[in-house]
Amino acid sequence: MMQTEQQPQHQNQLTVQNSGSLSFSSHLSKEDEEISKSALSTFRAKEEEIERKKLEVREKVQLQLGRVEEETKRLASIREELEALADPMRKEVAVVRKKIDAVNKELKPLGHTCQKKEREYKEALEAFNEKNKEKVQLITKLMELVSESEKLRMKKLEELSKNID
Repeated sequence: MMQTEQQPQHQNQLTVQNSGSLSFSSHLSKEDEEISKSALSTFRAKEEEIERKKLEVREKVQLQLGRVEEETKRLASIREELEALADPMRKEVAVVRKKIDAVNKELKPLGHTCQKKEREYKEALEAFNEKNKEKVQLITKLMELVSESEKLRMKKLEELSKNID
């Protein structure tokens, strides 16, 4: 690159020697070249600095992305644990509620059956007690009749016995 830059400079010097009017433009041209070289090197330095900063920012972004990925994994793990914690409880509660509903459905007719059986039991108990009273009365009557019958037979036997004597 230095040779290509030297060749135009050499040509400019030749043109300066050939004519006096060109010497002024040739002199400006060298200043322009130095300014452009300076500007170019400044530009390159800035570009390199920008590239370095760009790489630094990219590295920082990569680090942040790594942290974000780790946090995302950690949060996903926590969410899974929470869901695992909540789900069995919900399922168990739902199962127990369903069982309670089923038992309630079974209890209703059983309650009616109990009430009906209690009424039937009371009626049967009353009928039993009535029949038992009737039996006691009949036994009492039987005892009276047997006792009276025995008295009568004894009386008859005594009379017969008196008659025999």
